Amino acid sequence: MGLEAKIMTDLKEAMKAKDQASLRGIRAIKSEIIKFKTSGTGATFDDDAEIKLLQKLVKSRQDSLDIYEKQGREDLALVEREEIKVIQKYLPEQMSPEALKAKINEIIAQTGADGMKDMGKVMGMASKALAGKADGKSISSVVKELLTA
Repeated sequence: MGLEAKIMTDLKEAMKAKDQASLRGIRAIKSEIIKFKTSGTGATFDDDAEIKLLQKLVKSRQDSLDIYEKQGREDLALVEREEIKVIQKYLPEQMSPEALKAKINEIIAQTGADGMKDMGKVMGMASKALAGKADGKSISSVVKELLTA
């Protein structure tokens, strides 16, 4: 079952259960899918596009969450946390920090990177290889850590 079909099914279930957090998160995903399909770019809505769309939604909510926490707005931060949790259910399982380090070490070995000057090369390969399995922020921090060590 594709993401769009799963979203429609889950939206009906959330409506029946009157689950407001799930409704907000699922409606956000549905809205982004509709925007993507009507954008006029002609891009196909395949698995990669689904993952990018979901990651973008999580990242925007994570950014908002950080701002709300800094401002002490726990009421708004709670809403963002709930939506992040709902959206993450549709993403593939994220890699553990240990598995992420191991995979990035493999990529560093493949590219022959030996310092921060090679970070772009490693990040390019890592971002492609780990798409959907880890977010860009964690990939970047692990790459920096391993290249400076």
